[in-house]
Amino acid sequence: MKTLIMPFFDAVYTFVFRILLTAITFSIATPHALAQGLEKLNTEPSFDAALAKRLGADQMGMRSYVLVVLKSGPNKVAPGKERDEMFSGHFANMQTLAKAGKLVLAGPFDGKDGWRGLFIFAVASIDEARELTNTDPVIQKGEMVAEYHQWYGSAAVMEVSSIHARLTPPKAETEAHKK
Repeated sequence: MKTLIMPFFDAVYTFVFRILLTAITFSIATPHALAQGLEKLNTEPSFDAALAKRLGADQMGMRSYVLVVLKSGPNKVAPGKERDEMFSGHFANMQTLAKAGKLVLAGPFDGKDGWRGLFIFAVASIDEARELTNTDPVIQKGEMVAEYHQWYGSAAVMEVSSIHARLTPPKAETEAHKK
């Protein structure tokens, strides 16, 4: 009988010891960590008037944009040199518009229902967005057509490209990852 009871008590003792050790560890470490976490949670971001002005924010922290939906156009350019050059020009045009502070966000869709991509322009009117979109080779060749919509969104969208630049490795690093 004694041999059956001893392993049971050893297991209980080990279990209780582990619980006590865990409780002691948390009672020492947790208050400090918890205090730091709560301090971060209770810290409200402060209003930055200069940033709001630079980004064109209104009193709600918002601003107007023009959203452009790029859809498949009537003239699909066949694979080959002309198509490669067209898309090379498309990407170069987007870079030019982004550097000018006009194109604040762009990206592809999945192609479903002819939806190919989007542009978000920080411009005052659909007419201005149309002028900028018409500089793109995919529009000029008819590979894509554009649909325009006024959009009221967070002025923080203006910062996307500067944040994205910090997420993209330099070209030399990108090339090294391909090998």
